[in-house]
Amino acid sequence: MRINIITSVFTWVLMILTVSCELDENPPYDLKFIHIMHNNSSEVSVNAMANTVATYNVYLSSGRFTETVTVTYDIIAGDGLEEGVDYEVLNKNRKLEFRPGIYDMPIRIQWLPNPVDPEKDNTLKIQLKDNDQGYDIGLPGPDQKQSVLIITKK
Repeated sequence: MRINIITSVFTWVLMILTVSCELDENPPYDLKFIHIMHNNSSEVSVNAMANTVATYNVYLSSGRFTETVTVTYDIIAGDGLEEGVDYEVLNKNRKLEFRPGIYDMPIRIQWLPNPVDPEKDNTLKIQLKDNDQGYDIGLPGPDQKQSVLIITKK
């Protein structure tokens, strides 16, 4: 009787393994893209009287990669902000290099205390432009969300 139970269990396990090995695997979700956000948002604000360094990360979403990915970006200030008066971009060039194994890179901005004119455009946009490996810019989909981070000085 005990041998029958062991044989039955062994048969079931063997059948389950056979069936599971024959199932087609789903293709992996393997989109490669680069995006920017701060605290899971595409829009953030900073106090006009802040005297702080803020870090805004750019993220590379990909499986393992072996080539360095160079990303270029622009800093676009509204007519209410002036570099050197309201802010200072601490990154010296407008490129980020993602070396193999690195999946996030910082853009650092020193916010300077200076009141703003509420009638003007007091936004600073960090806009991802392109990269040298053909990765998509922004989240997958037609809207390209998180390709621009908008920081409003209030």
